[in-house]
Order: sequence, then structure tokens, then C-alpha cells
Amino acid sequence: MNHTLDDRRDRRAGPGLTPLSSLDTASIQEAYRRWAGVYDSLFGAVSAAARRRAIAAVNRLPGRDVLEVGVGTGLALPHYNTDKRITGIDLSVDMLRQARSRVARLGLHSVQALHEMDAEATDFPDDSFDTAVAMFVASVVPNPRRLLAEMRRVVKPGGNILFVNHFAAPKGPRWWIERGMAPASRALGWHPDFALEALFSPEDLGQATIDAAPPLGIFTLARLAN
Repeated sequence: MNHTLDDRRDRRAGPGLTPLSSLDTASIQEAYRRWAGVYDSLFGAVSAAARRRAIAAVNRLPGRDVLEVGVGTGLALPHYNTDKRITGIDLSVDMLRQARSRVARLGLHSVQALHEMDAEATDFPDDSFDTAVAMFVASVVPNPRRLLAEMRRVVKPGGNILFVNHFAAPKGPRWWIERGMAPASRALGWHPDFALEALFSPEDLGQATIDAAPPLGIFTLARLAN
């Protein structure tokens, strides 16, 4: 089911927050070129529980064909059920190199393909997948609404779209920390002050299932029926 996309490039993550368009493709690729070699050790542990929560949700869903958007170094790939057929995409050739090595080393036969591809404009035909999941990707892409629209396009009607991501706290001490980190977005390769409203329209928020994910609820798992 396709919806109208608000793809204004200066759309903000929330009231008074940094414009999401301050992250462009080149800055994302450069950031992840720097992070690729240490990504697993620096980020893998803190994100592991939330990643497992998202994969468990995918494994429970009907349908065989799964698109993992932003597959990165392939940390999630060993944990899908063997009856799923996984296609992964990522913009970073450095991250994909490690993902392909992981697939070969572990003999992950459920992984059908790993492509270098822009998540906001993929090459897949409409209705190609039963499920699309984006783990820690929504706050990285230049246009989150365009990402969601593209995931809707490639997922079959009645399929499912899942995100697990860090979203900014609406208030309190964490909000101030996240806001203070926002100027470093280009160096980090993601938006610390990324809000749910930057990804989901009010209609989407009304339909999505949204749950806190470990550790300590700093990540959020959201599922939206297509």
C-alpha cells in the first residue's frame, strides 16, 4: 500500500532539531568507511539485544522473502530462521565486504544476495518481499520518509515493515545530551536527535506497533503493516 511521500529535503527531525538533509550520501559513505573496521566491536555489543528483538519479530512473521535494509557488516544474518530468504542492501562497500566474508565463513545459505544499493531508491520491482526490516538505518539516511516509501513499494500488500532504531527522547536529560551531540551528525554518520515524527506521519504513528527495546529502552522497535 503506497502513501503520498513528503520528501521536502529540509524537513526537520522535530521542533528545533537539526535538518535531516545535513546528512548526504557522500558523508554517510565516508563515515561508514571509517567505522567499517571497528563497527562490530564498538556498536555490535550495545545494539545486539535490540537487533535480536527485531530478528525474532521477523522470524515470527509469515512469508519467506526478507529485505534487510542497511545490512552493514552482516551482524544480523546468522540469526534469521533458515526458512527465510534474505536479501541485504547497503550503501557502504566497506561494510558489504565484511558482510560477504561473514556469509562465506559461516555458510549462510539463507542469504540470497548482498547488493550495494541506495535504500531510498532501490532497483527491486514492486512487491518483491514479504518483509522489509531496517535496523539502525532510519537515522542515517538523508530522507527517512523516502526510505519508508521505498520500503512500502518493495513489500507486498499485506506484508510487514520493521524498524529498530534510536529515537530522541521527547524531553528530559537524555534529550539535552542528544541535542548536544547533533552538530556531530556528519562525523558520526547518524542523527542523535532523530525523532519518531521524522520517519512516521501522524497516520503511520496511529497504525504502527511501537515497543521499547533493550538495553534500557534506548532503542525502539516499530512495526507497520503494508
